[in-house]
Amino acid sequence: MLWDRIQSQMPPDASLQLERMDVFWKNYRQNYQEVAKVINRSKNQNLGDRDFDVIVCGGTLGIFIAAALQGLGWRVIVVEQGILRGRAQEWNISRRELSSLVELGLLTASQLETAIATIYNPARVGFRGGKDLWVRDILNIGVDPIYLLATLKQKFLADGGKILEQTKFNSATVYDDGVEVEVRSHNALSTAKITGRLLLDVMGHFSLIARQGRSLTQPSLKPEGVCMVVGSCAKGMPNQGYGDLIYSFTPIQNQCQYFWEAFPARDGRTTYMFTYVDADPSRPSFAQLMADYLRWLPEYQAVELEKLQFVRMLMGFFPAYANNPLAIAWDRVMQVGDSAGMQSPLSFGGFGAMVRHLQRLTQGLDQALQGDWLTRRDLQELQPYQPNLAVTWLFQKSMSVSVNSVDSSLNSQDRINNLLNVTFDCMAKLGDRVIYPFLQDVVQFLPLTQTMLAMAITDPVLVLKIVREVGLFTLLDWFKHYLGLGYYSLLYQVGLQIFVTGDYLLPEQKYYWQRQLERWQYGSGGDFATGDRPK
Repeated sequence: MLWDRIQSQMPPDASLQLERMDVFWKNYRQNYQEVAKVINRSKNQNLGDRDFDVIVCGGTLGIFIAAALQGLGWRVIVVEQGILRGRAQEWNISRRELSSLVELGLLTASQLETAIATIYNPARVGFRGGKDLWVRDILNIGVDPIYLLATLKQKFLADGGKILEQTKFNSATVYDDGVEVEVRSHNALSTAKITGRLLLDVMGHFSLIARQGRSLTQPSLKPEGVCMVVGSCAKGMPNQGYGDLIYSFTPIQNQCQYFWEAFPARDGRTTYMFTYVDADPSRPSFAQLMADYLRWLPEYQAVELEKLQFVRMLMGFFPAYANNPLAIAWDRVMQVGDSAGMQSPLSFGGFGAMVRHLQRLTQGLDQALQGDWLTRRDLQELQPYQPNLAVTWLFQKSMSVSVNSVDSSLNSQDRINNLLNVTFDCMAKLGDRVIYPFLQDVVQFLPLTQTMLAMAITDPVLVLKIVREVGLFTLLDWFKHYLGLGYYSLLYQVGLQIFVTGDYLLPEQKYYWQRQLERWQYGSGGDFATGDRPK
């Protein structure tokens, strides 16, 4: 086996890491309906005195919202199962998104520059059989998570925040006036209890709180889509100044279409191979995916495998649900980030999705805490339906392969590459105002409409094939979200004209009106500002 042949080039824990991921992946597909009851409703009405205003469970990304709220004067505590620190692998993001950390006062301008580990330009988008497209300033900033989280942690503590590290969330009980959270530290023989006005679940895709909440709001816990990712950071790669946002050079194989990403890293070059699938038990294991990654990596990066020294091996999967973001299930409990499903099914979520919504969530939660508007209905305003995310389900569906759906003909094996070549060729001809929002996971009504019309004119037969492949029901459901995207775009423009300062509104009315305006803004892609586009 190829993996065994190059074992000496691997990090010492790589085989164990791969083994554990496959056990988790297999168990996830077989037992996704199992739900632990970790949130309960108290029969007593009130807690009385509470220790904190906000309890944040999950520190890696939770420290962002925790530091922002603590900086506004709220009493915040973070509960983290491990040690709150960043990983060695950089997080890639665009500079405009990253600058929001300075605007929120979480970093100084000099700290922001120190946090940037790598910068590259341009980035490539390309698919087998087509022309490469080159873009600039998209996900071209590599941030050092170790420095970034250490800086945020220091600021949070200096502002008076509290952190419980190596402490696991066990359960929570909701009262009329607050939440009581039961935790267990790494070395403790018994549990401890923390009380607060609001509990924020930032424990990620596999959060037990989010899992229970989803079981109360939808019939099945099986995700409609899964993005499987394997990769590495390796030394010995050819020195290339550019990166790949999404690239494909192979046909469909193993009922998967493989896509690639590549970024310069401080200690080598990072390459990912990912594919969109579902949670069917017949899907490949991570061992199979890693074998294909190592098989194709030499051709992808024009390097001999034996000349590489792998610094890190990377693997994981990201479930995505059609009913996202997750509906609020309880008073005073809210998901944030990946646990909320606040990203499109095309993206990995994580750091980028958190930063995109950080200013909106910080302002909204600050107002909600001021007015004690923390009921299920109040918090749902901070987690609204977003048609610009919902419409991307059609793209995810068209970029994935259903089980046993591909025949051996070349046309069938290359259908996804052909579709993407036509799509991106049309967007490129329409210009930066069409392609740049889409590549940053922001879908807008007018650019989407222009792209669909251009595709229908360029290759009407291909459009008919897409309709046949995804199915009439899926297409009709998508059309509902497409109309919603147009409706939100119109309402956002109208709402901007009506709402100037909102000084004439009562505080609670202002809270709801601002949330409504944000719903239209983010739901229509209106948060993609002019400054996000290249000059």
